[in-house]
Amino acid sequence: MTQRALTPDELEAALRQIGATRYHNLHPFHKKLHGGDCSLDQVRAWALNRYCYQAIIPQKDAALMARCEDRDLRREWLHRITDHDGLEGEEGGIERWLVLTDGLGFDRDYVISREGALPATKFAVEAYRHFVAEKSLLEAVASSLTELFAPKIHEERIVGMLEHYDFINDRVVAYFRRRLDQAPRDAAFALDYVKRNAVTVEQQRQALRALTFKTEVLWAQLDALWMAYVVGMPAPGAWAPGEGLRAIEAAA
Repeated sequence: MTQRALTPDELEAALRQIGATRYHNLHPFHKKLHGGDCSLDQVRAWALNRYCYQAIIPQKDAALMARCEDRDLRREWLHRITDHDGLEGEEGGIERWLVLTDGLGFDRDYVISREGALPATKFAVEAYRHFVAEKSLLEAVASSLTELFAPKIHEERIVGMLEHYDFINDRVVAYFRRRLDQAPRDAAFALDYVKRNAVTVEQQRQALRALTFKTEVLWAQLDALWMAYVVGMPAPGAWAPGEGLRAIEAAA
């Protein structure tokens, strides 16, 4: 970054460049997943660990809102919590993710317990929650801008998983279809907020570092999955094939 402040359009371009070079759609595990090269147990390991991230999202958003004095920002951010936690009579993103793990044969209580999640997964999502709770509001909002790049990965995931895996159906991928609408809306608001509030060189550096950090949170989770379930070096206590499944699945 130069020593002068970027224009809003230049800042947006710099943020988008981070996604182009660092977003986790570039990770070998996702290429393997979307290309149909994962075993059922590798897909299960991914979905089980990713639940930890899904579950932390409304918590980190609540942490942001708890210290936000800007009512307009709170009102806009509130729907992010209900999008994931749901409302009475309306399922949210966490419920839709549990439909995915249901479809993969997991017992819900096991998934929700996070008992079998990799240590690196737990560490990464907790680091993200603490980042949003402790950094400036600008940095907290900027860290959400991975949503700029999410629709592409969701589209790849829907097409690839439906095409390649006979244990995946439309109901199971409902989470990703819903995010095709939600993520662009959320990203547009957050991007506008960052462009309006990151005006000094230091503020812009903070925003760029925050987005970089978030891409590293996502990438680290896939590194851990690759080491555990592709290389074959899972951490002690991590999920092993056959564990946490419904009785009918475990007996199959």
